[in-house]
Order: sequence, then structure tokens, then C-alpha cells
Amino acid sequence: MSKRPSITERSAQAGPGPASRTLAAFIFASRWLQAPLYLGLIVAQAVYVVLFFVELWHLVENVIATGHITETDVMLSVLALIDIVMIANLLIMVIIGGYETFVSKIRVQGHHDEPEWLSHVNTNLLKVKLAVSIISISSIHLLKTFIEVGRMDNGVVLNADGSVLYSSDGVMWEVAIHLAFIVSAIALAWIDRMSQHHPTGETGGLSVGKIEAGLRGDEPPAAVPVGAPAPAPAPAPADAGFVTVRIPAGTRLPEGAEVLPNDR
Repeated sequence: MSKRPSITERSAQAGPGPASRTLAAFIFASRWLQAPLYLGLIVAQAVYVVLFFVELWHLVENVIATGHITETDVMLSVLALIDIVMIANLLIMVIIGGYETFVSKIRVQGHHDEPEWLSHVNTNLLKVKLAVSIISISSIHLLKTFIEVGRMDNGVVLNADGSVLYSSDGVMWEVAIHLAFIVSAIALAWIDRMSQHHPTGETGGLSVGKIEAGLRGDEPPAAVPVGAPAPAPAPAPADAGFVTVRIPAGTRLPEGAEVLPNDR
């Protein structure tokens, strides 16, 4: 009666076929479909650069043409410029972080201008940074609103043409939306913190790869899952030059491992 092959032997024998590998390679290559999207965001950022200098020219033109401009007008113009800069920063974060995370490595390690956050960027960190950037942009808009509502009359602020610019209900909705952004950012940061304390995909159990790495001395012994009995290695002489581990019966031994008698 032939011995039944172990799980590791069966998995090694039943590898993916050519059709499966081809399909997997095609699916993996589909990530390059996102590259044109990031190129489009670069074009959008160029438009914001033009818009920034247009707003700056309007500010300088008003000062030169009129010769007199109020502090409120200057503050509103400067806030508009800061708003454009914050949106441009958000675009840079999405372009670089998104491309690095979902498309391909940018490979700027060692460059003196490499962003500090790029070395450990992931989806959770990118979402938190985007949320913080959105809160900053919302704060700029809210500050502009607070400056404008100083001249509110009968619950509304009118434009020069008589149309309603701000209203009491509109201001309350802006505040509520800004608070919603803050709550969302706090929730994302909390989720990111929880995922760091409880990483997914790690069972903590023994595997052939971990045992082989332990035999080579590449990594420390694997942690034992909570509630599982700790492995009890057999004592070995100090000059033996090997480590002893216990593995489930029927598991294929890695290269360089050998079975010891029970008396050792």
C-alpha cells in the first residue's frame, strides 16, 4: 500500500497550468490601465498652476489699478491662492502615492528630494493623508465663509448683482460637512492604527518556509498562536551546531533537516 503524499507534496505537484499563469499575468498587467489616469491628473495640476498665476495677477492688478484694497479683500485673495496650493498638494499625493501603490515602483530611493512618506506608503496611510488634505481644504473654504458672513444681513450675503452668496442654512451645512470630514479622518486613522496592531494574513503558526528559514538563521523562531501549546524542542548539545523543532507528522522536511531519535 503506497503512502499518501503530504499536503506540501500535493501542492508542489499540482501547480498552476499555462492557462492559469497567462490569465494571472494578464490580470496583473491590467494595473497599467491606471497610468493614463495619473497622467490626466498631471494635466489637471498644470491647469491649477495657470489658475494660481491668474488669481495672483488679479490680486496685483486690483492693488495697482485701484491703489486701495481692503484687508478683507487681500485675505480672501490669499485664501484663494492657498486653496489652489492645497489642491495641488492633494493631486501630488494622489499621483505619486497612487502610482507607487497600485501601478509600479517609482524607485527614487536615495534621491535627496524623495518624500519622507513615500518610503512606507500604503493604502491606509494614503487614505489618512488624503483625508487630512481634504480637511485642510475644507478649513480654507470655511474660513472664507466666516469672513464673508461678517456682512450678513437678514441671514443672507448678497453678491454685487443681488444674488445670494451665503445664507444661514448654507453656513450651517458647511460646518456640518466639515465636521463630517473630521470624523471620517479620525475613523480612518483609528482603522490604520488597529491594522498595525493586528496585521492581517499572519497566522503565527509553523510552516515549512519558516522552519527552513529558522534552520538557516534568517529569522527568529515564529511566534506561537494564542491558546496553542508552545513547541517543546528537544535538548541538544551545545556544540551540535543545529536547532531542533517539532513539525506535524507527514510534513516534508526542508533541505538540510533530519529526523532525530527520541532519545536525543
